[in-house]
Formats: sequence, structure tokens, C-alpha cells
Amino acid sequence: MEESKKKTYRWIIILLSVVIPVAVALLFRVKVDGFDLTFLPGIYAAINGLTAVILILARLAIKKGNRERHQKLIYTSLVFSALFLVMYVAYHITSEATTYGGEGPVRYIYFFILITHIFLSVAVVPLVLFTLLRALTGEFDRHRKLAKITFPVWLYVAASGVVVYLMISPYYT
Repeated sequence: MEESKKKTYRWIIILLSVVIPVAVALLFRVKVDGFDLTFLPGIYAAINGLTAVILILARLAIKKGNRERHQKLIYTSLVFSALFLVMYVAYHITSEATTYGGEGPVRYIYFFILITHIFLSVAVVPLVLFTLLRALTGEFDRHRKLAKITFPVWLYVAASGVVVYLMISPYYT
């Protein structure tokens, strides 16, 4: 791929890395009435769980040298992550926020997991997109180096999303 196209893609990734979290944060202030999407948290938590499993399978596939399987699994993870994001935003613009009701040490554990999940979910966007770009441009050495950071962060975001859901689910109304 020519350098000018790579530069354009880099700028697109930087733009998306800013626009996505800002848009999600702004959409939290929007409330749309008339839709009952209270069934979504369990679905998007399941999608997060599937994403985590698929990421592990993708890692195992590339370790075995199966690049084609790895690629398909990563694309599936990308689709699932996008579906998660759409459902997450749809739920939050149509439903009131749920307050965590746990007490004692488990409350601190919940908020630690939630806060790290939120911060890393912002960081994972450019990590995933730059890792993908390096693969698509055939820069496999650079892809591998970045994937060593991206994989555990993406896996943590997916798995911690499930944990956050399980911890807060008793408090959904």
C-alpha cells in the first residue's frame, strides 16, 4: 500500500478514536422515549463474552499458523464489538441509568473493574484499528508487536464487560 493511503488511514483511525468515545459520551445525555430496550444488556453482555472467546480462538489460530482462520475470527470479533457498541448506546439512550447497589468491599471491586473497563474501552479503539491496519498493509512484524498489546487489552474489555454486567444485573429494574 502506498504511503499516502497509509497516512490517510492513520488519520481516519485517529479521527474514529476520538469521535467514537466522544459520541458515546454525548449520547449518554440523550434520552429517547417510547422504546423498551431493557432486554439488551444481557444480549450485549453475551456478545462481549463471545468476543472474548473468539479473540482467544483467533490467538490460538495464529499461534498454529492458520492465518486465514485468525483473520476470519478477528473480523468476527470486530463485527461483534460494533454490534455491542450499537446495542449499548441504544440501551443507554432509551433507559435510565442503573445504579450499583452492592456494599462493602465488593462495591470497590465493582467500581475498579468498571473504571478500568471504561478507560480501556476508549484505548482499545485505536489499538484495534492500528493493529488491523498493519495487518492489511502487510506490516506483519509491526502488526505482531502491536497485537501483543492489543490482544490483552481487547480481551480485558470484552471479559470485564461481562463481569460488570453480572455484578450490576441484580439492580436492573
